[in-house]
Amino acid sequence: MEFGHEHESIRRSVKAFIEAEINPYVDEWEEAGIFPAHDVFRRMGERGFLGINKPTKYGGLGLDYSYQLVFLEALGHIRAGGVTMAVGLQTDMATPALARFGSEELCREFLVPSIKGEYVTCLGVSEVGAGSDVASIKTTARKDGGDYVINGGKMWTTSGTQADWMCLLANTSEGPAHKNKSLICLPMKTKGVQVARKLDKLGMHCSDTAQIFFEDVRVPQRYRIGEEGEGFTYQMQQFQEERLYAAASGLLTKERMIDETIAYTRQRAAFGKPILDNQVVHFRLAELKTEVEMLRAITYRAAALMLKGEDVTMLASMAKLKSGRLSREISDACLQYWGGMGFMNETWISRAYRDTRLGSIGGGADEVMLSIICKHMGTLPGRNRD
Repeated sequence: MEFGHEHESIRRSVKAFIEAEINPYVDEWEEAGIFPAHDVFRRMGERGFLGINKPTKYGGLGLDYSYQLVFLEALGHIRAGGVTMAVGLQTDMATPALARFGSEELCREFLVPSIKGEYVTCLGVSEVGAGSDVASIKTTARKDGGDYVINGGKMWTTSGTQADWMCLLANTSEGPAHKNKSLICLPMKTKGVQVARKLDKLGMHCSDTAQIFFEDVRVPQRYRIGEEGEGFTYQMQQFQEERLYAAASGLLTKERMIDETIAYTRQRAAFGKPILDNQVVHFRLAELKTEVEMLRAITYRAAALMLKGEDVTMLASMAKLKSGRLSREISDACLQYWGGMGFMNETWISRAYRDTRLGSIGGGADEVMLSIICKHMGTLPGRNRD
């Protein structure tokens, strides 16, 4: 993956915005348990950050995915994972299918204001009994005249208390689980949509996460994204972008955990010398730094192949798997070297420890990533190995 002056300009602009407009406030937002998404997104939209690889006719910049990759990696400068996740959801989780398959009218109504930052969006896939097992969702959207009538609920909905609309996956017919689902744009102020509760989480504190109920929610069928029955396929494609987001946006966070641990252990002494001077410490940090560079390589390779139009399901799954596990490894190792201060909420490493734990769960658990990789390797039980 090669980057030019335009890529570096985006990288610098995003970093400058984060340092001026986000990081000075993240401690306050963490304490409040929410950040002002409409205000932050509006300012990001004014700078073109929310539509880098979206079509120009809808207000995007129309650039290829290499520019979006640079943007996602630069999000790693944010010192609170909850903000990073909400931005990534807006750009790479809830809007790719709409931009790719939505009608002109639908994109004008939902995508344009999302790119401008006027609308905050959320993704309605996971349910209480269907997290990584997307095919087993129970929410239904039954046809009635020219409308869909939606009943059910969604769980672990990022930005759920602030969102203006949801990219909803629902069963729109009977039949095979992979062919009976559709994606629907659902305005969150529609009668029958209830934000049941704001969830109390281990980490990502400044990201508002909600449980949502639907009771006879009526929306026009024209709010469906693309073809009926293709929602599962569309969502699987969105997941690939979500998984590359997870890998790319976490690179700088991993590096910062290592770099700030180096700085801390260099000035913290024990038994007459800096902690960093112990070979077991600096060797371990060197090993972890090497792992980060390996993750960057596979992430860039997946992005490069996606630019060529190739299927990157396996590589994106590998990158996401490695990202989640490496975050756990680095945050645990680095927190240990901070000693008692690592256990204090006042230190950033403790926040990183909490926030990054979601990486092995959200967007498909590690076990699901392994199953996808095994499927592409032809090693799942019962499959022909010849």
